[in-house]
Amino acid sequence: MSDPHGLPTGDGTPPRGLASVGVVAGVLAALVIGGGIYVRLRDGRAAQVSSDRTAAPSVHLITPTTSGTANELVLPGTMQAWFTAHIYARVGGYVRVWNKDIGADVGQNAALAVIDTPELDQQIIQARATLDRVRAEATLARSTAARWNDLLNSKAVSVQETDEKNAEAKTHAAAVVEASAALGRLLAMKGYATIRAPFAGLVTQRNADIGDLVGPGASNQTPMFTMADERRIRVYVNVPQQYSAAMHTGLTATLKLPDYPDQTFSATLTDQSFAIDQHSGSLQVQLKTDNPGLKLKPGGYAEVHFSMPGAGQRLIVPSGALVLRDHGSQVATVTPQGQIHLIPITIGRDLGGRVEINSGLTPGTKIIANPPDSISEGEAVLVDTKRAVVGHD
Repeated sequence: MSDPHGLPTGDGTPPRGLASVGVVAGVLAALVIGGGIYVRLRDGRAAQVSSDRTAAPSVHLITPTTSGTANELVLPGTMQAWFTAHIYARVGGYVRVWNKDIGADVGQNAALAVIDTPELDQQIIQARATLDRVRAEATLARSTAARWNDLLNSKAVSVQETDEKNAEAKTHAAAVVEASAALGRLLAMKGYATIRAPFAGLVTQRNADIGDLVGPGASNQTPMFTMADERRIRVYVNVPQQYSAAMHTGLTATLKLPDYPDQTFSATLTDQSFAIDQHSGSLQVQLKTDNPGLKLKPGGYAEVHFSMPGAGQRLIVPSGALVLRDHGSQVATVTPQGQIHLIPITIGRDLGGRVEINSGLTPGTKIIANPPDSISEGEAVLVDTKRAVVGHD
């Protein structure tokens, strides 16, 4: 109870207004606490989302290109001269003079250099003297045998002695043949003192100079000259096994060279190895082509375009887009949920920085340009749309 002024009375009951204030304060406190908890939960979720986005790697996608013309097979080829010869010194001696330098267009048997052969010259003098001596001995033995044959008719000498003289005459005659052959061999060796071109062509290397010791007596035998017949060119190409059945004699191809980007050269397949190389899995074929103007350089690179009806288009991706695993090659794409999906593929030709995909990838599928080695199925990633390109980084 209270008096008319609201003061408490002596029975201990709290005033009615004070109880209302306490209820309001409690509600306000509960609202403040609940609001604080909500704000903390919201900020925590936002921080977690931001952290997840920061942790997810950023990738950019590319669209594989097609191989272009459906009936064209493009492979690298190596050009070689129709004939190539490394010319060594057959006899030992010193270079007296060289007559042709690199780039010289020479005919067959043209003199390229001359070698001084003092030791061989002395051997020839000795062989001539030996031949003269054995000829004289053979003449004497022949006349002696003739006299003994006449004496045998008159019974002045025995048959045994006559046979011995005849045998000596034949021995000396054989010695003449032997000495003549020895001299002939030395004279033939002397002929090698003049280095001659084995065929008509170009001198592509000259490795000897005046005064150099060459031939068998030299400590390090190197070719004095290298020649090449560049009027025709052989082109060697390693064809993947999957295309080997299409290779046949008479198949035409077109050559493109980096030093003549605006020109093409025709070639024809002439031979093949008929065996697959175990290391490269390819078939080696040989093409030939004429070389007017000597534009095709032996040892150079050529891009060989084969006409392959029904070959079909294939997708081409950068080599950096491949994911190499123990069980095979894969490429990585991104699902609509932002997760990695690995696609097994079969690789065709290596085009140098790019590879041809035979199977496993469909046209229009976007793949990751440079996936990290640690990439895994289902991994969350962020797609960088600003860097998206077609066919390459």
